[in-house]
Amino acid sequence: QVQLVESGGGTVQPGGSLRLSCAASGSIFTAMGWYRQAPGRGRELVAIDKSSGGTTVYADSVKGRFAISTDNAKSTVFLQMNNLKPEDSAVYYCNAVTVVNGINRNHWGQGTPVTVSS
Repeated sequence: QVQLVESGGGTVQPGGSLRLSCAASGSIFTAMGWYRQAPGRGRELVAIDKSSGGTTVYADSVKGRFAISTDNAKSTVFLQMNNLKPEDSAVYYCNAVTVVNGINRNHWGQGTPVTVSS
């Protein structure tokens, strides 16, 4: 059974930093990353680390400010968020992908809120 446990959200002033963590267990993951959803908006990709292809993808809105990383065992993913802006406020969800019989399956954490406000 796949479990994703997130931590690190909170409230910060504009220009501040936060670091999100997500500990995953229960399977081998081909990709791990972060999505976010602001009130009234759909869930959007923030950053993802695709271990299967060795690539990392960032949303244009966070390039140069956010950095995704994983530990050596590929079971924990981090999101370092710097120079935060009010528009970064959202619930952030950890995402991990497994492959079963050639089919990708997405798994989600419970979400951790991030509020950027003065």
